Amino acid sequence: MSTDFSIRPVGIPAPAQIVTTSHPAANDAVQTDLPVSQTVAAGDAAAAARNDPPSNENVSRQVVFDQAAASFVFQVVNDRTDAVVNQFPDEAMLRRRAYFHAQDLKSEPSRPLNTDLSA
Repeated sequence: MSTDFSIRPVGIPAPAQIVTTSHPAANDAVQTDLPVSQTVAAGDAAAAARNDPPSNENVSRQVVFDQAAASFVFQVVNDRTDAVVNQFPDEAMLRRRAYFHAQDLKSEPSRPLNTDLSA
């Protein structure tokens, strides 16, 4: 490998084309001044956004295994009514997974059960 590496210019540099970014109609538009009540300003950086889950005392979390979909389901359940408040994955996703799981089971060739214990 050589150590006398050098870069030499080839030809003359091409001139850069100047591109205008604004539309001519925007340049001819009438400038507007909005009243203060209609202007948009940046939010207060000191007020930090919070993403804490609601601290409801009457909810519990549980994990259930859905056999048809062959997947775990994470649920938030109301303790008073036993109603599911929130669930991941949702019902549509579970039905879709159950359908594809059933299709996979149908497409697999059924193998005979090996009852020979000597192997």
